[in-house]
Amino acid sequence: MTFRIDRRSLILTGTLGLGAYAIPGFAAQGPNWIVDGFTHNVASGEPSATSMLLWTRYVGKGDSAKLRVELSESADFARILAGGEAITGPWRDWTTKITVAGLKPGTRYFYRFIAADGTMSPVGRTKTLPEGDAPRFGIAVFSCSNLPYGYFNAYGHAAARDDIDLAVHLGDYIYEYQKGGYAPASGAVDGRWPLPDGEIIHLADYRLRYASYRADPDLQALHAAKPMIVSWDDHESTNDSWEGGAQNHQANEGEWSIRRAASMQAWREWMPVSDEPWKAYAIGSLATLFRTETRLLGRTKPREAAALIMAPDSAAAIAAFRDGPWQDKAMTMMGWEQEAWLAAEMARSVKAGTRWQLVGFGTIMGRTVTPKQATEWISPDAPPRAQAYVKAGVALAAAGLPMNFDNWGGYPAARARFLSSAQGMGANLVVLAGDSHNAWAYDLAQDGKAAGVEFAGHSVSSPGYEGSIKVDPKLVARALVESNPELKWCDTSRRGYMALTLAPDRVRNDWIFVDTIQQRSSAASVGHSATVMRGRNVMA
Repeated sequence: MTFRIDRRSLILTGTLGLGAYAIPGFAAQGPNWIVDGFTHNVASGEPSATSMLLWTRYVGKGDSAKLRVELSESADFARILAGGEAITGPWRDWTTKITVAGLKPGTRYFYRFIAADGTMSPVGRTKTLPEGDAPRFGIAVFSCSNLPYGYFNAYGHAAARDDIDLAVHLGDYIYEYQKGGYAPASGAVDGRWPLPDGEIIHLADYRLRYASYRADPDLQALHAAKPMIVSWDDHESTNDSWEGGAQNHQANEGEWSIRRAASMQAWREWMPVSDEPWKAYAIGSLATLFRTETRLLGRTKPREAAALIMAPDSAAAIAAFRDGPWQDKAMTMMGWEQEAWLAAEMARSVKAGTRWQLVGFGTIMGRTVTPKQATEWISPDAPPRAQAYVKAGVALAAAGLPMNFDNWGGYPAARARFLSSAQGMGANLVVLAGDSHNAWAYDLAQDGKAAGVEFAGHSVSSPGYEGSIKVDPKLVARALVESNPELKWCDTSRRGYMALTLAPDRVRNDWIFVDTIQQRSSAASVGHSATVMRGRNVMA
């Protein structure tokens, strides 16, 4: 099936006053989308043992619409067990979120929305979190889905799995760039250009970009099949964002605070997420999963070090940076309020006897420097920015500095605070991360002692290192592992998702690689697995 978005098949409505989005051709999901009614299937999120947030988008014919939701344990809805009602309208882009309480732990439910005229949404499936002891729990972990680069086969593959209880998305759910701004040189795969054509800056832009992405059938299938816990990274606003600005926000694009607020509003409208900026989720006594915010609310502006290699005495300049600004204890990824909250909630989880503490971050925590031989990998026709990035990385690595200052590598004092806290409370720490587009497995250490493991996920479709190198990716992976003591394995050339399996005594992570993103396909396989045993905080 070819999936395309164009101006005839995606009609802008609610955000600019015309009414809805029409998306023809998805017969498998019910009748063609029409100019009003249910436009983007259903979704669920914010799970607990006894409640669930349910989402849909319904465009009414007037200035508002009233919906009710029904839940049942059977697909025929013979017995309605719970539900609720809500009013929506253009002030929230016609999206609706209803949290239903009084549910049973560890139970699968079917749900549907019903409009005042009796029309019904597609039927979704969801599952509450377990209560008490649980023998296993499966989580699919995603990040970095770039529509022009290819099909979202990772979403479709995970949606069809019966052993996945929950989806977690760690950010870069959408990308903000203008048409052609971050896409294959040959153009979007099968014409998968999202709307609007320009870079998204205003609220209407962000809403339309979400509508484009949420039209994808595999993304719809995942949302309709699994509850999702979702957090943002930078591209939900714009590249390399922090609380006071972003690399991809210029003065002629208006006030940063206005753009940031617009991005946050649209994200909260279109995602099955609560308004809480961070949250803890109890997976029975098996694990506590922590949703964090590491971009827009507390992150300090990252330091810039690449220009130091151009200094007259570059070695001295780099050393002064390493021993001074880079170590600044005031630098924070999460903000001091969230740091204190996370430490307290993790300690509460440990004290309660919960087996695992899972923390999701937008960016990688594991220490990673650029290998010396990296300059030999770069393709001659690689973009100048990529070539300069690698050259600077090699020079900085000689002084022990990381390859990326936008991830935790740029915030060493904040990283040390977090890992020291986890060690002090005796946490069984598993960090989950996205952002890099590549796959990584780290043993995290602090002060020479084990602190936890990190499983960092590859992208759904965004390109990894393979687009800029001219050598075998296996050579790249080997050099990265040899140059970085915390790094135990990596893959820099394939796309997909992670499948995490929790058990009381161990956590196993599988890196699932899809066969292709150039066409829609369900073919995928496990490319690597890693296991951590409880009480060890290093991979087995």
